[in-house]
Amino acid sequence: MTRRERLLREFGKWDVREGSPGPLGATWVEPLKSWNFALYSRRATGVTLLLYGEKDSVNPIREIVLNPRMNKSGRIWHCWVPAAEAPGAVRYAYRVDGHYNPGAGYCFDRSKILLDPFAHSVHFPAAYSRDAAALPGPNDGRAPLGALPTREEEDFDWGSANLPRHSHDLIVYELHVKGFTSRANSGVAPSKRGTFAGLVEKIPYLLDLGITAVELMPVHQYDPCEGNYWGYMTLNFFSPHRAYAAGEPIDEFRRMVKAFHEKNIEVWLDVVYNHTSEGGADGPTYSYRGIDNQSYYILSRDRATYDNSSGCGNTMRCDSPAARALILESLRFWMNQMRVDGFRFDLASIFTRRSDGSVNLDDPLLITDIGLLASRNGARLVAEAWDIGSYLLGRAFPGINWRQWNGKFRDDVRDFVRGMPGRTGALMMRLYGSDDLFPDNLSDSYRPFQSVNFITAHDGFCLYDLVSYNIKHNDANGHGNKDGNDDNRSWNSGYEGVEGAPQKVVDLRKRQVRNFMCLLMLANGTPMICAGDEFLTTRKGNNNAYNQDNELNYLDWDLLKTNRDIFSFLQRLIAFRKAHPSIARSSYWRGDIKWYGCGAFTDLSEMSRTLAYCLHGKSVNDSDIYVAINGSDRPEVFHIQEGHASDWILVADTFTPEATGTALESLSYIVGPRTVSIFVSRT
Repeated sequence: MTRRERLLREFGKWDVREGSPGPLGATWVEPLKSWNFALYSRRATGVTLLLYGEKDSVNPIREIVLNPRMNKSGRIWHCWVPAAEAPGAVRYAYRVDGHYNPGAGYCFDRSKILLDPFAHSVHFPAAYSRDAAALPGPNDGRAPLGALPTREEEDFDWGSANLPRHSHDLIVYELHVKGFTSRANSGVAPSKRGTFAGLVEKIPYLLDLGITAVELMPVHQYDPCEGNYWGYMTLNFFSPHRAYAAGEPIDEFRRMVKAFHEKNIEVWLDVVYNHTSEGGADGPTYSYRGIDNQSYYILSRDRATYDNSSGCGNTMRCDSPAARALILESLRFWMNQMRVDGFRFDLASIFTRRSDGSVNLDDPLLITDIGLLASRNGARLVAEAWDIGSYLLGRAFPGINWRQWNGKFRDDVRDFVRGMPGRTGALMMRLYGSDDLFPDNLSDSYRPFQSVNFITAHDGFCLYDLVSYNIKHNDANGHGNKDGNDDNRSWNSGYEGVEGAPQKVVDLRKRQVRNFMCLLMLANGTPMICAGDEFLTTRKGNNNAYNQDNELNYLDWDLLKTNRDIFSFLQRLIAFRKAHPSIARSSYWRGDIKWYGCGAFTDLSEMSRTLAYCLHGKSVNDSDIYVAINGSDRPEVFHIQEGHASDWILVADTFTPEATGTALESLSYIVGPRTVSIFVSRT
């Protein structure tokens, strides 16, 4: 069956007169040169479709009042509009009638222009205003509008590149689309800085470093007036953020994905389905609240207030048909039409919350549905397995096949490297793959790669700040330094701040950075790096720079020249990890690992600061790897417990990073203070 035949079959004679309840949103039917519109609203008493021309966002060129006897099926309002009957129409929106009593959960307001939640592209008129949407009264000409589709979404040439799929060589790199190339010293053409097209120009750099997957911080259209530079206040879950495109957003995003795939790099998205930019009760009415408030949001028992498990003013009601359909259709769109390879779900624990706000760990339908959808499309799923009040890291999170951001890895490795007592045993667990969180027993059968290991991410200190500040310095955010996490597990290496640090302190900081990089790349699991850490970017101690749309967040590429030694060190570590499949496995190391200390026995006492191990590679046709870790502030003599001195070659030493490739002359090796040394067997 051809696409034309399928479309004509989907939309029968009744549909082309009254519209079809599916698919939701605005659909262009090319064979019939018409649009089908479908909007879910369980409690609305009336719906009016508004069609706008190119130049006037105030006065619609046509208004269509939907007749519930003809244009409503169940809870879905729908209509059919031939393009010939709306000449010049390029955008659309709705007015939705119904009961208005916010204290009881009803927020229908016919004066508000409402954006279709399923719109695939968003237009912001010149007079766009968040305040107009939040205040009583009309917001005509100041509201976001959906862009009408004018072609079939499948109409894009993806070429012949295969979809990339990495295993032991998976190296994830989290970046912000705008911040990555906004500065002139990024080397990106001026018209492409801060855009999807700009990222394409940096692919050679990512390949040089060894990256095999990019995780883009939120690219869904967010509210440009809200002030969240990071993008975590989503307005629309389909449209790529318009400001990230030098041209038309959807096709520019596709060209970017195609370019990454041609170089065998996966593209993951950080997605925020747990709340929206409409915020709390005093927030704007853009879309969801005015269309069906009670279907899209979790409300208190008396429906007077919003649940705030997201910490952002509202919480998506993920067990309702409306919200589930929205999230699943959004994911399907990004998987199929945009060819995204994976998704990191912000505050994914919210997916387990029932309509009353309680947690359902037995059978949260949305998590099951997302898992099935991803398995059919070969997409990777990564959970941030917590929200405000619900911490579900590891087995507690019901998505058994999902990867998870491992906050315990971050915390335990930070503690060990900064010198906290009693952390040697915890470091062993994190290097091994965190089987305490992801056990592979007969009932659970988790895998170590489900642990996404990271030292830093967008939220919190960047890596150089982690070794340069004891406390946060967030005054620039405008909250009196009260925002951001106080539990940073950082150490300033003896001097607070980056400016004016003595050379001795700078040298120690660089060594600590190398230590973090080594432990991350030596651990079983999926490693994630935060953009700029490889050349010591700094945010001057700001650990919550969510609203800093300025050079504090824009990567300074001059630092790549200044700190080329750090970049080269990480580059070598990544290459080493890729060359040794014994490190990252689909199963735990088990009988292939022997744990030691400075001598034959592992010291797990409270005051222990040392650890060594030998990872045997024979079972995966690899060399053996011997690692000596000294977390103390003095040199320690490690007695290598296996083989002969001539069997071992030094691969990396964080105290003397230039010393590589030398064969050992003795099985006794002095490991410097706060140093990691790595050796590989000749066979």
